[in-house]
Amino acid sequence: MAKAKVMAGACGFTSVIKVTKIGKMKVRVQIISACQDLRSLNEDLAEVDCSRNVFGKMIDSVIYQKASKRLKHPDCPVPCAIIKTIQVELGGAVPKDVIIKIDAHG
Repeated sequence: MAKAKVMAGACGFTSVIKVTKIGKMKVRVQIISACQDLRSLNEDLAEVDCSRNVFGKMIDSVIYQKASKRLKHPDCPVPCAIIKTIQVELGGAVPKDVIIKIDAHG
């Protein structure tokens, strides 16, 4: 199982993403979060076939398509974290932190 922790920022929610390989190219995604919208994604991502539009163009990614139907804020970093965690679980990427630092004063 691969796991990611996302501290989303202004919304104040911290989420944990757990990805478990259940087949050669299939995974189960579980999101633990106080955010109800993110938790609703669990229903859509209970079984993800990664051979079908997960890692393609962003507009075609099933992860982003499902997220766009459930999440209110397009700046939520969790969909990206889901894809990165899936990559790690499938052996296509090494576990490496992603950091976004925002400074309003340039």
